[in-house]
Amino acid sequence: METQSEHGCTRDVGRLINTLSHQLKRQISFPKEESSLTNIQRLVLNYILFHVLKGDVYQKDIEKEFQIRRSTATATLQLLERKGFICRETAEWDARFKKLIPTEKTEKLREQIISNTQYMENLLRTGIPEEDLQVCLRVLERMSENLSGNEKQKGKETVKDE
Repeated sequence: METQSEHGCTRDVGRLINTLSHQLKRQISFPKEESSLTNIQRLVLNYILFHVLKGDVYQKDIEKEFQIRRSTATATLQLLERKGFICRETAEWDARFKKLIPTEKTEKLREQIISNTQYMENLLRTGIPEEDLQVCLRVLERMSENLSGNEKQKGKETVKDE
């Protein structure tokens, strides 16, 4: 049963986004080598694989891109390193920073990962006019900003309460 919210919407935005996320996770295909990875590990690996082509990638980039805490990023990257998907090198300019580098094992998967990503992007965009897609992207980005702002505000309130 759909209920009308105070904003006049008859659909629950969060539920729809969650449903879409689950559908995407079920339908995306991964190389056999990636099958033991969780969704966030795959996303992080794909991010590293694509962004190293543009420049160096560091843990801070992962934290910012995926809106995850440092501890989550650390655990994810350590697991990817243990499984042989990435290695970490000390940055020349600061020993505290570790550059994230895809291994040969991961490089061999590049074409398959690119192909899978392009397929899913095309499937998601099918039948959607470009102007509608642009509106959708702006709205989703704004929702993400709303959630980030709320999370930061809650963090400030927690510090004040302590």
